[in-house]
Amino acid sequence: MSQSQTKTGGWRENKWIRAAIPALLLHCSIGTVYCWSIFSQEIADYIGYTKGATEWAFSFAIFFLGMSAAFLGNIVEKDIHKSSLIATICFATGMFLTGFFIKYGGAHQHSPLALIGIYISYGFIMGVGLGTGYLSPVKTLMLWFQDRKGLATGLAVAGFGAAKAIASPIMQSMLENLGEGGIYKMFMILAGVYFVMMFVGHLLLAKPADWHEPQNSADKPKIMDVLKTKPITNYVGIWVMFYINITCGLALISQEKMIVKCIGLAASVGVISTISAIFNAGGRLGFSAWADTMKDRNTIYKLIFILSIAFTALVMITGGIKNGEGNSLLVFLVLALIFLVNAGYGGGFSNVPTLLSDHYGMGSISAIHGITLSAWAFAGLTGNQVATYIVNHTGEFIEHGTDAAGKAIMINPVGYQNVLYFTIALYIVALVLCLVLVKPTSKEK
Repeated sequence: MSQSQTKTGGWRENKWIRAAIPALLLHCSIGTVYCWSIFSQEIADYIGYTKGATEWAFSFAIFFLGMSAAFLGNIVEKDIHKSSLIATICFATGMFLTGFFIKYGGAHQHSPLALIGIYISYGFIMGVGLGTGYLSPVKTLMLWFQDRKGLATGLAVAGFGAAKAIASPIMQSMLENLGEGGIYKMFMILAGVYFVMMFVGHLLLAKPADWHEPQNSADKPKIMDVLKTKPITNYVGIWVMFYINITCGLALISQEKMIVKCIGLAASVGVISTISAIFNAGGRLGFSAWADTMKDRNTIYKLIFILSIAFTALVMITGGIKNGEGNSLLVFLVLALIFLVNAGYGGGFSNVPTLLSDHYGMGSISAIHGITLSAWAFAGLTGNQVATYIVNHTGEFIEHGTDAAGKAIMINPVGYQNVLYFTIALYIVALVLCLVLVKPTSKEK
């Protein structure tokens, strides 16, 4: 787009109004899926099920996020207005229905219908909204910000990461102030709020006027033909290292709250959770903007994996999690690992679409990015579940004080420490793939 077009086009040709702001409205809404830990126990208690039973709703949400992105990527490619509207309707409807089934479960304790309804609403319906909503603004941002694609996508994806830091205290306040049934009321109220935010984003979102998608499917090469323009092992390497980064991130982040209690910072769990969310969002923006300055964007992944391996090894060697309480140096190392993994987890998300565009061009980037997000789907089913299995089957749970309600807090320092053996092994595999399979490439302009 020429400078004269930008000056004369008004708001309709303004990249901030047509790309950046709608992307933030969409991603700051759907990113609240990561607030699950704020209210998961409340849902379980209200409907009469264990936290483990309700936990699958979050896993299903992440799974269907990835799978809907993979299967609906072509719709996003052809018509971002249709895809962003699908995202708005599905996300808001799923959230409202989650509230409805929580209310039903409160009136009918231990009801399988309530639990299944939550799985379908939060997991499947919201999951479809998550996948299409996540994808819809990404290509548009890269088209508007051709010279700073990493910064642009990082800005939007940072909104996804920052949503937890923004929404968590709001949700916590709603739970405390809405009285009886506050958990389902919160979902129903927020469904309306996020519908408005996402619908405004949907109305504003638009590709540059000088970019025209091929209307005839015959004019656009098939995805496999695009992927085969490079050795197929190149794409396999990107997919697997993306999957590993998410899996390791989820494995540690899912145990973050209890790890913090292990090192004697139980009173600061909320503050540390907010700081880690800021690192998550900062990593999405910082790593992707940094990658814009590099000849090969894959260098960012090498840095993420090397740093993750180094800090994980330090905490393993020192036994930081099981020996950290009362030791300032070990506490520092454990917190540094938590914050670094959060930053690298976020950075992996924001860099993958631009890395793919560098390798395969912009023509089919939404579809290719969508297929790649299937890695997120499978990581959502493995990362936190494997970590939970390791914690439940190794080490020993011990009593570590009481919570505000006077209930004993049970922790497993050895189990949390053992999770690091799983993550460091995967990080090493990811680094090898990054170095061997993903070939250097010049940036696609």
